[in-house]
Amino acid sequence: MADFAECWELGDLPGHTLTVMLFKDVANSSELRDAVQGGSLSPESALANAALVPDALVLRAAAHKACVAASRGALRTRSLHAELVFGLSGSKHIGETLTRYGISPECRHVLAARFDAAPGEAAALAELVAGTPAPLSELPSLADAPLLTKYLKITKEELAIGSMAAAQLVRIAARDC
Repeated sequence: MADFAECWELGDLPGHTLTVMLFKDVANSSELRDAVQGGSLSPESALANAALVPDALVLRAAAHKACVAASRGALRTRSLHAELVFGLSGSKHIGETLTRYGISPECRHVLAARFDAAPGEAAALAELVAGTPAPLSELPSLADAPLLTKYLKITKEELAIGSMAAAQLVRIAARDC
């Protein structure tokens, strides 16, 4: 699993780690979505549409916001993992964001993330996803630029001076302002 899993230490929130795995060509997206919606996904994890995460930094920013919200007792969703998916968007509409950025039946590429995962939990999560493991460095090549532009309302002028990931990061950071 070392070739496709990464574990990040969130420096300003001691004790939290985020294990992240990228899967391409996932065949059981519908089944996974049903498990997430039914609360039966074990281990509990965040499953996001990788096509809407153009850079690992975007995921890290959303994870940071989720951890800060949890530490303040201010989660807007039911769990820390749902908060991570919610954090990927600049929108304040929880249901819409979870539908768009979370796993859907049509989702071909999936980011699976688990906070504070034990080694066995990471392996169990990897076994749940019927897809090809890939390194996170492939994330930018999987981005769906037209869909991100539509969802985030990114202008041509904005992209002329920055990247798709930068535009998404600005929206993540500014949502609560």
